[in-house]
Amino acid sequence: MPLYHSITCIAPDDMARIAKTAYQTGIRQFQVKLGVEGDWQADAERLIKVRGAVGPGPLVYGDWNCGASRLQATRTGRAVAHLDVMLEQPSKTLEDCAAVRQATGLPMKIDENAHDLASLLRAHELGCMDAVALKLSKFGGLSAMRRARDLTVHLGAEICAECTWGSDIVTAASLHFAASTPHGSLMNTCDLSSYVSPRICPDAPNRDNGRIAPPEGPGLGVVPDPEVLGLPILEIV
Repeated sequence: MPLYHSITCIAPDDMARIAKTAYQTGIRQFQVKLGVEGDWQADAERLIKVRGAVGPGPLVYGDWNCGASRLQATRTGRAVAHLDVMLEQPSKTLEDCAAVRQATGLPMKIDENAHDLASLLRAHELGCMDAVALKLSKFGGLSAMRRARDLTVHLGAEICAECTWGSDIVTAASLHFAASTPHGSLMNTCDLSSYVSPRICPDAPNRDNGRIAPPEGPGLGVVPDPEVLGLPILEIV
């Protein structure tokens, strides 16, 4: 399954360098974090330079994590509207995200506002859910995620299958969920364990040429290393 690589919001040239390095490992989808200074021009430069670093074809999207006003996001979006980029959750409300999408003409990915079936239906109604992040911790587990996934497939949006954060165990659950998502509806997934340390399951899946497969074996397919976990906080006998 395809992975995306998240690039933290730093200087535009540094972000472009990180994107180029990730591209060389096979990554073809890039999440560009935006909004740290509240400077719409700097955010536009980030998207322009990452887009240039990876060339045409790969998916590039700018993510504010709700940190931009409607005006800031619109100005950034219009400055890069000539590029093949997508925007992710610029503002706190679905209504503001929909207004940015309409003003810029750029596709929109919803993240923080996607947390139940009603929010998915509302985003679709507003026309701002070209893609959506479905996260295990926000929906409350795999059963709720399956219902959200099935609705999202029906609504025609593409899915990023992941969790809010975590290590090998959370990543394993997300990968099994991603593997059960129809091929044409899965945009990408995320190996969250590669962003944190230490790894608690030494045999957990790793990136391979920009892609990843779910672990094999019973249950989630991963076995934590007790030595890495350390001493238990509580023992019940």
